[in-house]
Amino acid sequence: MDTGVEEEPLSRRYSKRAEGVFLAVVLLFGTAQANAATPLTLSEAWQQALQSNPSLQAGERNVGIAEGERKQAGVLPNPELSWEVEDTRSDTRTTTVQISQPIELGGKRGARIELAERGIDGAAIGQEQLRNELRAEVVAAFQGVLLAQMRQALAEQSQTLSERGVAVVEARVKAGKASALEASRARLQFEEVRLEALRARDQRLNAMSQLLAVIGPQSSAAEWVLGGKAEDLPSLPGEAELLRRLDGVAPMRLAEIEIARQEASVTVEKSQRIPDLIVSLGSQYSSEDRERVNLVGLSMPLPLFDRNQGNVLAASRRADQARDLRNAAYMRLRSEVQQAHQQWRTAQGAIRGFEGGLLRSADAALESTTRGFQMGKFGFIDVLDAQRTLIDVRSRYLQALEEALDAWVRLERIYGDLSVRADSY
Repeated sequence: MDTGVEEEPLSRRYSKRAEGVFLAVVLLFGTAQANAATPLTLSEAWQQALQSNPSLQAGERNVGIAEGERKQAGVLPNPELSWEVEDTRSDTRTTTVQISQPIELGGKRGARIELAERGIDGAAIGQEQLRNELRAEVVAAFQGVLLAQMRQALAEQSQTLSERGVAVVEARVKAGKASALEASRARLQFEEVRLEALRARDQRLNAMSQLLAVIGPQSSAAEWVLGGKAEDLPSLPGEAELLRRLDGVAPMRLAEIEIARQEASVTVEKSQRIPDLIVSLGSQYSSEDRERVNLVGLSMPLPLFDRNQGNVLAASRRADQARDLRNAAYMRLRSEVQQAHQQWRTAQGAIRGFEGGLLRSADAALESTTRGFQMGKFGFIDVLDAQRTLIDVRSRYLQALEEALDAWVRLERIYGDLSVRADSY
């Protein structure tokens, strides 16, 4: 029934509702972004993660633990003090006081020290590997926020374009130049784009939360303005250069240290085959004879049955296993590097294609189709197709950026800092 009051257009009602949702989201971070003194760069986020990440701090303890084990490995065995009485009768008893000192033979102490020092080397390289993994997480989280911001901006642009299309259709419907079916299609397209914009905003908030979890709890809301762009990617070395440097990466050096550690363990077990010499010095007093006698003794186990042969065999097999694991690690890392670099090249080619003209062409096609629809040259189905094409091109552009970021992060996790970035980074 006509009430005499003009109904507010559907597009305007959707727009007000979307603005309300967007305002609720922006209240969480908008004030912080306005008050931030300087943008947070990737290098600054990395430095914050180094200072406060608990996993990295826990890994640093491994070096101290290994140093304590090295100190203990060099300690000499303690002497043993003994006291005994023969015959409890006071007139006839004999009292003996004796001190015994084990003397290690076969190079046991030196073998233990060598094994402990290899543990220190392994702990240091393990800490480097943890730093590389943390840096990869920082890069993924930081660039993930930039990508989420771009996704949100593009989704909001698509929402604006769709809203414009709804307004154009409603105007033509009122003028009797378009059918109500076209208006329904426009509203449906607007609803889809609006929901996508809301999802993009949620993804941005989730990405920010993930970045906060990586760089540490000392970060405040005032640091939530990020410096940089999602499309600013580093220049990475070529595949041949990466493979040439593969032997020097932390996982390979750690595998080599593990071989040396297991070989040192074999030396330790072999040294255990030689028994220790025990030197004893003491004094014996006889109450019956009222005489004191000095005692000197030497003792050594006879290695007739137990020559530590089982432990030597097990240690030798562990050393062989470490060599096999080193070879397996090399093959796995080589394949990972080749796959990541191939993914990087493919993504870079796609990004150049989108930035070289596809994005502009899709945007220009939508603009010309919309003007043609207003002039009556095209149907609204053509406008919808142009809108979907633009949205699809933008989505594939974001996907290419995500694939490039994934390849970058995979290589960072193996090699550490490979990026050659702009001065702001």
